[in-house]
Amino acid sequence: MKNLITIGLPSKGRLKDKSISFFNNTGLKILQSEKERNYFGTIENKSNIKIIFLHAKEIIQRLGDGTLDIGISGLDLLNESGKNLHDKINIKRKLDFGNANLVVAVPDDWIDVQTIADLEEVSFDLRSKKNRRLRVATKYPNLTNDFLISKGVTQYKIIPSLGATETYPFIGSSEVITDITSTGKTLADNNLRVLKDGLILNSTACLLSAKKKAAKLQPFLNSFG
Repeated sequence: MKNLITIGLPSKGRLKDKSISFFNNTGLKILQSEKERNYFGTIENKSNIKIIFLHAKEIIQRLGDGTLDIGISGLDLLNESGKNLHDKINIKRKLDFGNANLVVAVPDDWIDVQTIADLEEVSFDLRSKKNRRLRVATKYPNLTNDFLISKGVTQYKIIPSLGATETYPFIGSSEVITDITSTGKTLADNNLRVLKDGLILNSTACLLSAKKKAAKLQPFLNSFG
């Protein structure tokens, strides 16, 4: 279909529910299959629009390569994605859900470490006394590198996290972490706290579109105001 518009929405959790509500409240009622594992949907009375439910990270990838026209995903994932992808995606608007902060967190018992400057001191101590770098576990290496370097921290290395980043300091895989948090509860429950100046990014869900489809999408995007 020549004028087909493909929209990617998060496939699970609160982001999925809030994204569906956002569309419904805009007068675009999403219809889903009753089948539990069906990842496709449509919009009532709009036969030229196809909905695909995907992982939020994949939505960014597909907007970048043009296999999606429009999507909802997190600002954190967009900014982490790297310049080549980022430059191919427009932020149509920031939405009032999916709010979370990407932060630098340290173990509670590091009482002398309250700021990034203190963290830099720890990194130099580790280098001089143990001849190794401060290890920072994260799922956000690009944003973490940019932030730490901008603050003058250089003696560290990134440990890619595969899940449950907050456990890494306590199983000896890293000294500190950067992670996304909406309430801070998970960090606190795992005896971690955020540095006073450790906010890397205020994230939120965003309505995004593929830049190269801008002309085709403009009439539809206008319906979002």
